[in-house]
Amino acid sequence: MQPTATVLVYSDDSNTREQVRLATGRRPAPDVPVVEFLECATPAAVLKELDRGGVDVCVLDGEAVPMGGMGLCRQIKDEVFDCPPVLVLIGRPQDAWLATWSRAESAVTLPVEPVEFAAALASLLREKKALNA
Repeated sequence: MQPTATVLVYSDDSNTREQVRLATGRRPAPDVPVVEFLECATPAAVLKELDRGGVDVCVLDGEAVPMGGMGLCRQIKDEVFDCPPVLVLIGRPQDAWLATWSRAESAVTLPVEPVEFAAALASLLREKKALNA
């Protein structure tokens, strides 16, 4: 059986979640596992899924309402033991410093550019795999 990676995607906008799924495809790179998605539209759903465990990477929409992905990222980095790596979707390149403040491991701009996004996600999946080896 082929290993899979679980990617949690948080956004209140179903179009943004779809952009992430389409940019990723079945796998973001040949050397990383096939991806399964957990989609969340609320911060409470994100916390519930992280409490359940098994999430390899989180993709959080920095423009989500009522709680943006950067604030949620900072919260989960403080509250979730062994928090998975986080990729934040930011509205403007100038917001990269906010992604750093939130403790996100990576950030890409919206709308999702497939090649850039897939490369960032694959990098986080590789790092996660290396840490677990």
